[in-house]
Amino acid sequence: MGNMEQFFDKVDYKLWLPTTVKEAKLRGWEHLDVVLFTGDAYIDHPSFGAAVIGRVLESIGLKVAIVPQPNWQDDLRDFKKFGTPRLFFGVTSGSMDSMVNHYTANKRKRSDDAYTPGNRSGARPDYATTIYTNILKAIFPDTPVIIGGIEASLRRLAHYDYWSNTLKPSILHEAKADLLVYGMGEKPIKEIVQLLEQGVHISKIQTIYQTAFRLSANEEPQNIQNAKNIELSSFNECSKDKTKHAYNFKIIEEESNKYISNRIIQYNGNEKIVVNPSNPPLTECEMDSIFDLPYTRLPHPKYHKKAPIPAYEMIRHSVNSHRGCFGGCSFCTISAHQGKFVSSRSKESILNELKKVTTMPDFKGYISDIGGPSANMWQMKGIVEDVCRTCKRSSCLFPKVCPNLNTDHTPITELYREARNISVIKKAFVGSGIRYDYLDHQEEERSNFTQYITEIIKHHVSGRLKIAPEHTSPKVLRLMRKPGVELFEKFSRIFNKVNNESGLKQQLIPYFISSHPDCSEEDMAELAVKTKHMNFRLEQVQDFTPTPMTLATVIYYSGINPYTNEKVFTAKSQNEKLNQKQYFFWYKPEERKSIKQRLTQINRPDLINELFKKQ
Repeated sequence: MGNMEQFFDKVDYKLWLPTTVKEAKLRGWEHLDVVLFTGDAYIDHPSFGAAVIGRVLESIGLKVAIVPQPNWQDDLRDFKKFGTPRLFFGVTSGSMDSMVNHYTANKRKRSDDAYTPGNRSGARPDYATTIYTNILKAIFPDTPVIIGGIEASLRRLAHYDYWSNTLKPSILHEAKADLLVYGMGEKPIKEIVQLLEQGVHISKIQTIYQTAFRLSANEEPQNIQNAKNIELSSFNECSKDKTKHAYNFKIIEEESNKYISNRIIQYNGNEKIVVNPSNPPLTECEMDSIFDLPYTRLPHPKYHKKAPIPAYEMIRHSVNSHRGCFGGCSFCTISAHQGKFVSSRSKESILNELKKVTTMPDFKGYISDIGGPSANMWQMKGIVEDVCRTCKRSSCLFPKVCPNLNTDHTPITELYREARNISVIKKAFVGSGIRYDYLDHQEEERSNFTQYITEIIKHHVSGRLKIAPEHTSPKVLRLMRKPGVELFEKFSRIFNKVNNESGLKQQLIPYFISSHPDCSEEDMAELAVKTKHMNFRLEQVQDFTPTPMTLATVIYYSGINPYTNEKVFTAKSQNEKLNQKQYFFWYKPEERKSIKQRLTQINRPDLINELFKKQ
């Protein structure tokens, strides 16, 4: 800590993007080109979207400021302090959807916020993107507002909102923003700037990929070459018929999983929402250029005397190797936001960043993570990329690993070895989740995956390795698009074998979900028995939370699976959800009586003996 104190005592505020008028003037700026508003504290690190977009805009010569966690309840001075920017305001709720950030699966208000100093809650409003944008539009009606980030991205079309228990229209309808950037926004934001600099009015910017906008119902958008217009059932139709919303989702997911997608249009009363196609994955060179920008990797000095920011503490000495996930889990939003196709950095860029981390004042020799949404997808893509261009399946791993997917773990194993050979690094951990689906693959691929796992267990685990089997029921796992429990058991055996051979006493920490669509109370009871027999006492567990833009949420809301037309049960009442969740904790004395009563009521007394007999 002493080194950090010395660092901040002589810190140069110009190393960060300005957050106040005074800081802007330190740079000699009287006027700004872009002002960004975010629901997170400002951490100048490539894991935080506002910092990335700010640095990208700075790299093309713009004068950019960031307003972190503006006060929306006072005289709105935070929204007014920089005046009118030359080009636009940018708005994001932050690194999380604000409703997921604020509420538990049981809709209880959280008392913490990891993206705020001291883990303090209440620093951003519910539906933050909409609130911030409405304020800016009221104060600066003629200045363009562009929204982005995960909240805008996942709510770009009509979506079920769990917290209000309603079907909501596109966030563009409620926020009245001029343009929405969905997914990872570095490429589209630069193209938007280029057109604005040429004098194109924001209302005429209609052909940039990965953007969405509003038009009146009788207006036609400008054509995009080689992209068809796909019209969804309207918001009004979906409000009256939940199945139409479900079938809309099938179209949306298939289009978002394509290498080259089409334009989607959805009517809402007298207006329509137009969602342009997504971009192909970023090239290695493009990824490197983003991560090589001059981030300080530190919170803004304004937070120096304040309590730590938990989200930063978790990633301060970590390095992101790639984006995207081809797992396609039905409850996960990663592919809907970052894309199904993985964009990887070069090994050189990753190693250079690792070396930069080692020069940080508070570095003690430990890298907390080298990874991404899933740790072991770096540099993985189609062997024949033309095959990928025509594919629309949601997962490259389920129901079987795609034979066209290059799953060679040799490059990532070599990356880890090079990382741990950097002299000042005592240990480089892998904290991101590991996919073990590759165990159900061809012999050569299984072999190099086993070598990878051996490297991980021996050299890159901090005592506990987290993986996500999610469930043990075959029918629930099928709906989740996850592999069968037998692969989890196989992975567990490999983990124990390597541990024993290496004289290590590390733990495998599995992650499970209760109340997922198609999961019954009986399924949860059997999960408890299965994991007990594997000698697990579960800690990493979660009750299913419906979030926008996932298949599981659509099933929760509509009651049907749009891919099969089958009706699907989902636990919804608080009692149903609590009855399922309690089985995670069968080993706690306070849960025993209730579990025994429930197993008797659902006519499974045989499981009482399985759970509570002495081993």
